[in-house]
Amino acid sequence: MNIAFFIIPKKEVAFIKFESTMRQALEKMEHHKYTAVPLLSEDGKYVGTITEGDLLWKFKNTPGLSLENAHQIKLKDIPLLRNNEAIRIDAEIEDIIERAMEQNFVPVVDDGGVFIGIVTRREIIKYCAEKLFQNRILAADYRQ
Repeated sequence: MNIAFFIIPKKEVAFIKFESTMRQALEKMEHHKYTAVPLLSEDGKYVGTITEGDLLWKFKNTPGLSLENAHQIKLKDIPLLRNNEAIRIDAEIEDIIERAMEQNFVPVVDDGGVFIGIVTRREIIKYCAEKLFQNRILAADYRQ
């Protein structure tokens, strides 16, 4: 099944521009109660995903960095600990199951790499559970 059926569109997703500051990312994540958000370039292309862990490691490894001066650090200067690759809109749901084991969501891009939304781990698990349930019903019917 095509992932278009599962996508949460960009207009409903919290994301942050790659040129934003660490402080802005912290505030957006706190406001939405997210542990990770997609990073987008100025032209809307998916760049990566910033996580709480990325921000915490930056705090730990930058002497003198505090909440008061976090507005001076650009997100583009923070190393991302994981490479959360995006998947194209024409992919099948089965193609992203493995990625969902490592990521809370899978970013979705168009042919030009422009971010168009996400598929959440929850939706992927729901799809798998429904398939499992359907297979159990079919197997039970077959045995009768």
